[in-house]
Amino acid sequence: MSKVKANDTIKVHYTGKLNDGQVFDSSLQRDPLEVTLGQGALIPGFEKGLIDMEVNESKTITIPKEEAYGEVREELFQKVPKSNLPQDMQPEVGMGLVATTQDGGEQQLRIAEVLDNDIVVDANHPLAGQDLTFELKLVEIK
Repeated sequence: MSKVKANDTIKVHYTGKLNDGQVFDSSLQRDPLEVTLGQGALIPGFEKGLIDMEVNESKTITIPKEEAYGEVREELFQKVPKSNLPQDMQPEVGMGLVATTQDGGEQQLRIAEVLDNDIVVDANHPLAGQDLTFELKLVEIK
């Protein structure tokens, strides 16, 4: 039986969990994830965990933060005047925002702190700084 190798296109079902067991994402209620390995579409630890799996094989992998979304980077926190927000907006910690980048793209932000005249936004990936556990089931090697 063939095994997953670099640059294969595969379909996999997964459930991602935090250290406390909380599920943060799962493909079980939708189509499996289809991806070509080696394209940079997956975090390194997830891709590494798929190598050598066989169709219908299931396994659980733990990915250290260094092979997931990395450490929380302090330079990705920025103070923004509340006057830059829409007038009817009541900022709250944890609230998501979308900022327009200089090149016209969009960047996802999260409010980390609400101060008197400012907010502190966090541009880190929401899962930065965390080790992740994934339950994998390989569905297909194309």
